[in-house]
Amino acid sequence: MRNDLRFYLTAAGLMLLLPAVILLKKPPVSAPEGAPVTGSYTVLQTKTGALTQVPARDYLIGAVAAEMPASYPEEALRAQAVLCHTYIERIRLQNRKSPPASLMGADISDDPSAYQGWLSVEQMQLEYGTHYEEYSAKIAAAVDAAGGLLLCWEDQPVIAAYHALSPGMTESAANVWGAEVPYLTPVSSRWDEQVAPETVTLSAETVRAALEQAVPGLTLPAQPSEWFGQSERSASGTVLSVACGGRRLTGQTVREALALRSAAFTVQANADSLVFTVSGAGHGVGMSQYGAGQMAKKGSSFAEILAHYYPGTTLTGA
Repeated sequence: MRNDLRFYLTAAGLMLLLPAVILLKKPPVSAPEGAPVTGSYTVLQTKTGALTQVPARDYLIGAVAAEMPASYPEEALRAQAVLCHTYIERIRLQNRKSPPASLMGADISDDPSAYQGWLSVEQMQLEYGTHYEEYSAKIAAAVDAAGGLLLCWEDQPVIAAYHALSPGMTESAANVWGAEVPYLTPVSSRWDEQVAPETVTLSAETVRAALEQAVPGLTLPAQPSEWFGQSERSASGTVLSVACGGRRLTGQTVREALALRSAAFTVQANADSLVFTVSGAGHGVGMSQYGAGQMAKKGSSFAEILAHYYPGTTLTGA
């Protein structure tokens, strides 16, 4: 899930203008005292089919390791620890009501295409190499400091959506998944604009084959310059729909077909290739991990990071 969040969906503020040149800063957001992470989770090992009982603390360390680079600042890692804990608790509550047969009685599996990622100690050792001791201790400290907390909306764990990088503003759940979620609304993530867009050049043959396979019945004209037409975009820059081959495709359809890192893209056609300029990485909903890292570097606490990206939510002890 570090590169893309695949598993989700089963306020404006008032600016006070003072007569003098005085700006009132928002009061700092404080976090409640979090109880130590206790208990355990049953994890289905997808390769072997084994059910493994993993202490909750160890599970969260492995989840944070899978989902966020260990080089990120401590407060960003703490924010990620809260989200990883919130995610699995929400999943466990859902699965108790309607257990999926695919989990074979487990709380979650280690399949990152279906759930959040998770690394075992052995996998972390391979991932971090000579930095294993340093990085594992850093992540463990983040889990111990904040992992016992949950991010909630109306006393229920939130949909803990996050992504690697936004185009400069996060996206609404409605534009990506078609359903309004009150705390998954667009917020500024201006720090992300520091990252240059990615340029992807694909041959016309590659684009044609990928789109026609992804969209049955789609027939593209002979000239690549005629393949893409006018696009409709959200305020966050996501392509909501784009004219393509006489039809309108969603930006997510194009993104997935061509393996673009986000649906915030523009396209330029050449004689035998197409050049995509892509901003952001991931679906764009919820916390931008890069933005969280930049906020942490500028002094924001994990509670302030979470309050920014999930407006109206509250942090509670588990």
